[in-house]
Order: sequence, then C-alpha cells, then structure tokens
Amino acid sequence: MTNRLPIRRVAVLGAGVMGAQIAAHLVNAQVDTVLFELPADGDDRNANARKAIDRLLKLEPKPLAVPAYAQLIRPANYRDDLAQLADCDLIIEAIAERLDLKKDLYARIAPHVAAHTILASNTSGLGINELAAVLPEDMRSRFCGVHFFNPPRYMHLAELIPGQQTEQAYLQGLETFLVSSLGKGVIYARDTPNFVGNRIGVFAMLAAMHHAQRLGLAPDVVDALTGPAIGRPKSATFRTADVVGLDTLAHVVEGSAPRLTDDPWHEYLVLAPWVRGLIDAGALGQKSGAGVYRKQGKQIEVLDPETGDYRPAHPEAAGEVQQILALRDPAEKFAALRQSEHPQARFLWAIHRDAFHYAAYLLEQIADCARDVDLALRWGFGWKQGPFEIWQSAGWRRVADWIREDIEAGEAMSGAALPDWVGSIEAVHSPKGSWAPADGVYRSRSELPVYSRQWFPDAVLGEDAGASGNTVFETEGVRLWHVVDDIGILSFRSKQHAVGREVLEGVLAAMDEAEKRFDGVVLWQPREPFSVGANLKQVVDALGEQDFDALETMVHLFQQATGRMRDSQIPVVAAVRGMALGGGCEFQMHCDRTVAALESYIGLVEAGVGLIPAGGGCKELALRAAAATPDGDVFPAIRKSFEAIAMAKVARSAREAQELGLLRATDRIVMNTHEVLHAATMEARALAATGYRPPLKLPVKVAGRPGIANLTMMLVNMREGGFISEHDFKVARYAADALCGGDVEGGSQVSEAWLLRREWERFVELLRDKPTQERIAHMMKTGKPLRN
Repeated sequence: MTNRLPIRRVAVLGAGVMGAQIAAHLVNAQVDTVLFELPADGDDRNANARKAIDRLLKLEPKPLAVPAYAQLIRPANYRDDLAQLADCDLIIEAIAERLDLKKDLYARIAPHVAAHTILASNTSGLGINELAAVLPEDMRSRFCGVHFFNPPRYMHLAELIPGQQTEQAYLQGLETFLVSSLGKGVIYARDTPNFVGNRIGVFAMLAAMHHAQRLGLAPDVVDALTGPAIGRPKSATFRTADVVGLDTLAHVVEGSAPRLTDDPWHEYLVLAPWVRGLIDAGALGQKSGAGVYRKQGKQIEVLDPETGDYRPAHPEAAGEVQQILALRDPAEKFAALRQSEHPQARFLWAIHRDAFHYAAYLLEQIADCARDVDLALRWGFGWKQGPFEIWQSAGWRRVADWIREDIEAGEAMSGAALPDWVGSIEAVHSPKGSWAPADGVYRSRSELPVYSRQWFPDAVLGEDAGASGNTVFETEGVRLWHVVDDIGILSFRSKQHAVGREVLEGVLAAMDEAEKRFDGVVLWQPREPFSVGANLKQVVDALGEQDFDALETMVHLFQQATGRMRDSQIPVVAAVRGMALGGGCEFQMHCDRTVAALESYIGLVEAGVGLIPAGGGCKELALRAAAATPDGDVFPAIRKSFEAIAMAKVARSAREAQELGLLRATDRIVMNTHEVLHAATMEARALAATGYRPPLKLPVKVAGRPGIANLTMMLVNMREGGFISEHDFKVARYAADALCGGDVEGGSQVSEAWLLRREWERFVELLRDKPTQERIAHMMKTGKPLRN
C-alpha cells in the first residue's frame, strides 16, 4: 500500500480529557505513545501526566480496550522531556483553545521536532491557517488539523483540515494512518469555524431548541421526537446536551459565535436563557448529577423551563405524530408533517427544513462535497442518514420548493436564499458521486489505496457502493456468496443474525456447497451485529407447546452446525464486528481463526436466560484450557472460563475478549470495522496456502470432580452471602459440570464428543426448569435479564 508514512511513535501534547483519551486510543491500536503535560512540583515532574492516565481508568465509556493498556502510555512533561519529540513521527497537540498558549507551545517544541514529523492540532475552535502562521516556515508543510470527536475511541469521525501550505503527501499519509491504524472515518473539512460536523450538528441542536421554545414543547417531548423516531441517537437533543455537558455545549456555541458574525443564522447561535441559568447554577448535565434531566431515586425528572422546577419525565410523542412517523415512504412522511397543524408535526418539519437550508447554504464553504457533510453527521453525531440523504429521500426538487416557499413566507429561521446549485440538479447523491458545488461536478470517492481494504464502505443514499457480491447458494436462513473468486462469504439472513433452525440447517448445507467451490470461507454479516445468539422466539414457541423433543433436536443441530465448520476441509474464518453473543460467540469459536474489529462485544451470555452454552461453547473452552496447560493443572484456566460463563460476561473490546479466552491469542484484531472482511479473506487465503487440513481431535484433559467441587464451593459462598439466587447456583453448577468434564477423575482425558454430550444434557435439563422458562420469557418481553 502506498501513501503510508512510517508512524512508529506519537506524542500527544496536553493531558486533558481529549488529549488523554486520544493517547488511550493510540495504545489501543498498539502505537507507542508519549503523553505530555505541564511539569508538576516535587520530585515526580510527570505526576500531572500520570494522574491523567490514572483518570482514564475511571471514565465511562472506557477509553482503554483493556485497563492494563494504561501502562503503555508514557508520561512526560514539557520541562524535561521535549527531547523525546525528536523520535516521534506524529505530534498531536490537544491543549486549551487559546492562541497565545498554542503559540508559546509551538515555539518551545519547534527545535525538537524532526524534519519528517507531522504536527497536527486537535483544535475545534481556532483556525488552522491562523495556527500555522505562528509556526516556523519549514514546519508549515507538515502542519494540519485533525479533529477527533469525543470519545475518541468510539466516535468514528476524524476531520482532517489542511492548511494553505500543507503538502498533499503528508495529508495522505496521515489519512492512511487514521483510517487503517486508528479505525477512523476521515472527511476533509475546510478551515472554517467548527469545521463540518460541529457546524451542522450543533446548529441542528440549536434549531431544535429554538423551535421547541417557539412552539412550547417540553424538553422530554422534544427528545421523544428527535431520537430514534427520526433516525438520531436515543439521547436525542436535550439528553445529548446533558451527556456532552451543558458547559461544553456553551463553550462550542459561544466560542464560535464571534467568528460567525456573517452567518445568516447568527442570531440563533446562542443558548436559551434557561439553559444558561442551569450552567450558572452548576447543573451541567450528567457529570454533575443534574442538568436538563436529573435522577431522583428511580425516577427520571426533567426541567420545566417555564417554572424552573423539575417534574417526572414523560417522553412520548402524540399519537397523530407517531402515525406520521410510522409512514415508510419518506416523501409521504414529509408531506404529512408539513401539512399537519399539530405543534409536534410543525416542529419536526421546521427542524428538518432549517437543517436542510443551513447545510445547503454552507456546503461550498465548509466541505468538498455533500457526502462529507452526510458522513460527518452519521459518524460524528450518530444520525442514521445525513441531512442531504434525508432531503433526497423525500424528493429533492419538491422539498427544495417547500424550503423556498417557507423562506419567502418568513417561516424559515433565515431569509438567505438557497444556492443556485440546488435547483440545477435532480439529486445531491448519484451513482457518479456526490455533488461538489465549488466545481459543479459529482465527486466520486477517494482512490487512496487504503480504501481498497474497504470492500463495503458506508454508502450514502443514491451512491453506487460497488458490487454486492455474487450469490452461489441461498436458503431461508443463510446466503453463500463471494466478492473474490477463491473465498466464499457465509452470511445469516435472520433478524439481528439470530441463530434458529433455518440458520443451522442453512449452515450445514452451505458448508457442503462451499467445499465444492472455494478455497476457504469467511463467516461475515454485511450489517452489525455479528449475531445476538439463539432465536429466543423459536425457543419460546416450542416451550409454549411443551415440545421439548424439538428443542433437544435443535440443540443437536446447533452442535452439528458448529462442528461442521470446525471439521470443514477448507479453512473457515470468522469476521466479527459488533455483538457476538451466546450462539454467535460459539460460531466464531469454532472457526479456524477470528478476525475481529476492536469494537466487538463478545460473550457467552446464556446464563442470563438460565441456560449454559450448548453449541459447543463449553467444549471449546475446555479444549482451550487443556491446550494452555499441557503439563500442568488445567483448573486455573477453567476457573477463568467458568467465571465468564456464570457471570454472563461480555467483553467490551476484542482485546478484552482475548483476555477472557473467547478469542485466541492467534486471532487478529482490526481497528477499522470496514476492513474486517478484507483482513479475514486474507487470513483464509493464508491458511489455504499452507495446505490446510482440519485439526485432528485429540483427547482433552479435564478438571473433573475436583474442579467441579472447587467451583461449587465458590458458588456456595456466593449463595450463602446472598449474591446469587438458588437458580443462579444451579445454572452455574451445570456450567461447572460441562466445563470440567463431568463425573471423572481430575486430569482424566475425555473425547470432544463426551464434552458435547455433557453440555447438551445440562442444557436440556435447564430448559425444563420453570425458572429458566421464566427468564427466557422475560428476556423476550423486556430485553432485560430476570434474576429469579
């Protein structure tokens, strides 16, 4: 791959909230990282940086893939350690948003920066060219902005902002690093205030707040309307403000407003007085325990801006508006919103209209093409579709006419005219690319070589996203297809890729077909999750009919399907991203190798519904424990596996899944979720190239009766202490039996078939227990575990 710069070591300047979390994500990616902060008084000059690193362990969501990675960040200070910068290939500055402070820091570091090193500012409030002007002339070609979104580990978006003198080679090298090494979605932003994501995303929040006040809608009603109901995150508008921090939102709004005096919407770039009142009172949102919302015991309360008092929150849209939002055709939906006289419908039309208007007016100023705006809102703010995609889905020309009518009638937030280009095109996204108004063309995607690893990138509405692959075999439950000729792709067709009879039967048939056609197979789902596990609806239906024979047969079928993948004559590689729970975890455990995105959440969670893994999961963990201790006591490894099953632990990263033994040390971890399929295909090819043969089945050393006794003793203490219920005890005891090989001597060797039989027997016994049936029914009804 070309356009790759050798970034071996990175320095982060500034150990505040963002700087420390950027450093955390760098070590998640196994990048050698130095974190600089002001020197501390006393003997340990690096104490301030160390404290920032320690604080990472207390943050939620967790910035580190595993807590031990905190030790990989090397603390440093500006007084003693600037010489270390000479060994850094990339320096990311993330100090306070003050030009004088940045100018002073740049002057101090300049003598220590190597001639090849890129300097990037994580600023969101200062201009890149303004900052470049204070740098030595020879550094300006290697200087740019790189704006990570908070929290840096989880937010896919990274905005790359070139300066006037930034050389293309450095930009492309940094883009390649951000995309493949750090897993980011990169868009280029012009050097304008708030760049792209915050410029449009924060305006959308302010527009919602403005129209809520104008129409008299309470914050909890606004959040009911502006969350998943319109394709935005559950936190919607006011709850997002609480999560971000009202003071942080105020800093963004009030910091940019003085630089946007020529913005036709400038008068709206201000927070409502009641929000400012909350900030002045120290009610900053989630971090202070109260903001727009607060929790009183189990009750969620919301502030009433009219009275200044909190009341119980009732986040629900009106029935009439819910019916409109349920319409599947976007054109019909938006027509109904615009025609309705209901205040909530008028609100929804207004916030969309003004977001469309604002994005169109600014597009040429802030971004290269419409795709960058839409991806910025999807990757940085969690929208399912960006503003241009939503507009286009509802009818580009018709919605444009409506916006013009509202502008002329004085109903829009601004009287600024829509740009001429809006009327010159039929759609903003097309198979040729996305509209770039500066050049008057449809801009295709970047041809930077790093993107050749993304076979199925995030596509915007109307874009030609490339081939969808060629299907060679398909059933109700699975699809076997391919992109390259030699490696097949096996995908589940069920909702959330749940494992039911149709999937299991499909896997068995598809593997027969795959062995005839391909050199290897990748188990991959075009959309997350990888798999949520067993199809509980089928289980509930069978339980309702007391058809235990069907359930027992299904468990046998599950073991046959996972075993078929393990015994295949061609290599099978799992490509995991998102959730791989229960049966989904068991499927990937039976593959020859797993390639997992860092953000994979893997766990054997059957205990949550009163069951144990029975698709070969217990057997696989027993095998791995035995392999890890060929000449020693197998019990310590079994104990770790037992805790993972009994507590239904879900790894919060692929690296944590390795620690739990749910992924092997030899499994691969990929930072960019869109590169998982490519990497897994390469793994399958590599295995095939070595003359692959399925692993032979050796006897398995097990912990036996002594292991079961030790684990049972742990459980007795937990039960007596009131930490687990009687049924929890029984489920965990059965898990211990399956993992330890049942009633045999410690250190005995048993067959894989023996282990499979133990987990099958224990599983079907638990299925007949009323408490387990209650747990399954409760999970189906509420989505939450029942502790009975």
